[in-house]
Amino acid sequence: MEPVEINAGAWYLRALRADERVDDRPGLAELGERRSDFVAFRAAQWESESLCSWAVCEPTTGEMLAEVTLDPQSGSIETRSRPGHEQAARAGARAVRRFADAVFEK
Repeated sequence: MEPVEINAGAWYLRALRADERVDDRPGLAELGERRSDFVAFRAAQWESESLCSWAVCEPTTGEMLAEVTLDPQSGSIETRSRPGHEQAARAGARAVRRFADAVFEK
């Protein structure tokens, strides 16, 4: 499955990135993620449909504030946020729940 962008009102959700335009690795480091290959790891999970993940971003800057994951098999959603951005994670989780209900109907 290709990563899907989601509009969550005050936030937008997109696949994690580490390229010449956007680098989520500093935000991931604030979440405690130190693996240098983590963005590629998440991309492989999307491709295999084993886990869907999103960076919850501030829409004007694209800054990553939180990460939301969805296990398509169980429907389980998990979040983690940078300090002070718990609201972005909660809003992202609600948007991912709506996505999951529409895409992964059981």
